[in-house]
Amino acid sequence: MPWNDNGNPGPWGAPPPSGGKNEPERPERGGPAPRGPGRGPGGTPPDINDLLRRVEAFLGGLTGGGGGGGGQIPVRKLAPMAGGGLLALYVLAGIIVVGPREEAVVTTFGAWTRSYGPGIGYHLPLVERAQKLDVTTLRTQSVGGGTGEDDTLMLTGDENIVDLSFSVTWRVNNPGRYLFNISDPEATLSAVAESAMREVIGRSELDAIISRSRGQIQIEVASLMQRVLDSYGAGIIIDGVQISDANPPKEVVDAFRDVNNASQNAASLANQARGTAAQVRNQAIGYRSQVVREAAGEAARFNQVYAQYRLAPGVTRDRLYIETMERVLTKTNKVIIDSKGASAPIILPPDVFRPRAATPSTSTLTTPALPQRVSGGAQ
Repeated sequence: MPWNDNGNPGPWGAPPPSGGKNEPERPERGGPAPRGPGRGPGGTPPDINDLLRRVEAFLGGLTGGGGGGGGQIPVRKLAPMAGGGLLALYVLAGIIVVGPREEAVVTTFGAWTRSYGPGIGYHLPLVERAQKLDVTTLRTQSVGGGTGEDDTLMLTGDENIVDLSFSVTWRVNNPGRYLFNISDPEATLSAVAESAMREVIGRSELDAIISRSRGQIQIEVASLMQRVLDSYGAGIIIDGVQISDANPPKEVVDAFRDVNNASQNAASLANQARGTAAQVRNQAIGYRSQVVREAAGEAARFNQVYAQYRLAPGVTRDRLYIETMERVLTKTNKVIIDSKGASAPIILPPDVFRPRAATPSTSTLTTPALPQRVSGGAQ
């Protein structure tokens, strides 16, 4: 048949000549054996050592060893190096760098095991997990918005209602407790703050809440919140509570404003009254001191005159009479009439009796020189 006739090529061409350069002889017919995939020359399986040598040569070229073989890395040494590199990466991945304001919490298979402060710490990757948390920054959370809704209305101790909103300043004290002891720290903090504020407001009066006792209320609420959070193990420190707004309900706010204005006016009038009373009292005290000093001076003067009177009664009596008449007659008009030989009434002009300006008296009381008593002699 044509396809079996080697001398006739037929439509498929002539078969290749036997005894080719790279084609071995077929064992059954003496011709070359076909080459299949994965087979070497002659149809034999590939040599493993030859494949390893080729891989080493390829890796040596990647590492810059060239074809000389001096810089090639054997495959049996490459695996330990790769393992060592992976181990180094695993070790380095477990280093924790904690900032000065942070604290790291380490969990092992989800359970809190330990914490690290500022500095360098370590945890096992894939086994342990580290979470850093800021423990120094103060955080502020507002409670109530002053909108007049039911969540901001609180009952006071005198059975009034106040619309109150406030804020809480806090920070994380224990990150482990903060993350694992309570599921929602901010919601828990808000609920505790509202509960504590309602308790303190419930034993306070409305006027004190609105005006004068806010500071004391804030201190009591912060202390109560801290006790409750410590009982929860929340890991939170309350820094302070600030009341931002406290007003009566909108329906009665005008009446309360009138009451507050009246109270302020009463306080102002009371202060004015106290000031006037203090002024009058000071004037009375000054007048009393002046009268006492004048009385003391008059008493001392009288004692001096009495002492001189005991020494010379007549002279002292005449001197006192003259001085008294001088003080009386100094402020009056004086008319001296010699009535000897007068036979008709004397008519004086009206100008004589008009008062005239008093002239200051230049005379002063001087103690006359009295003779000294001499023993055994006359004065």
